[in-house]
Amino acid sequence: MVKVPSLLDLCIQNAIDNIKYLGDVGETDLNILKLILTHCTADQLMHIEKCSEGRDLSPVTDSLWKTFYEQHFGTESANIVIKRMKQKGRYFKWKLLYQAKLKERDEAQKKSVDRMKQLYAEESNRKQSRQIQLCSKVPPASKKRSFCGGSGSCNSLSNVKGNLMKKARMEYLNSHEVKMHTVMRRQATQRSSTSSFLRSTKTSGFMGSGSSTSNSKVPKLPRRA
Repeated sequence: MVKVPSLLDLCIQNAIDNIKYLGDVGETDLNILKLILTHCTADQLMHIEKCSEGRDLSPVTDSLWKTFYEQHFGTESANIVIKRMKQKGRYFKWKLLYQAKLKERDEAQKKSVDRMKQLYAEESNRKQSRQIQLCSKVPPASKKRSFCGGSGSCNSLSNVKGNLMKKARMEYLNSHEVKMHTVMRRQATQRSSTSSFLRSTKTSGFMGSGSSTSNSKVPKLPRRA
């Protein structure tokens, strides 16, 4: 035979099913609240206690907050807190201990994140400074021709062009092709001079021998009386 739930049981079950909508519990009996609030999350329980101003729900919620503390921060941490409270002879509500520990954890996480950001920024600045040092000797960017806006700019431009032309000329004169061409031209000049000299010598020798031969063959004519 199925037991028919009472009206109270139906109300309690309805409150549990809609617990996320609960706020001020008013003067609800603590025994009934204990059956309902055990189904709350930490945020839901915090919301209900804030809404229920003027009423202390710690007789029901303190053990619940101890459970949340152990779930979020570990049983060992909860045991350390209990030991310290015994040593000091003082007792704090677990809701306050939970809030204090939550704040401490959030601050530690924030410090850790800030530290990571600082280290990242320092590393980024270090890399950027190294890049700037490596590029510190890069020549200045070329500017558009200003058509000699001032005498100083024209002079500097002329000096730059003159230096570039001198450098290009020296590189051209010192190149291997130019040196070889100079040697070949010098050798050609020497061969040409030698050939001219030989031709002139041969011609003069031939003329000299011919005149002497002709002189020897011409007979002397007798003188007339």
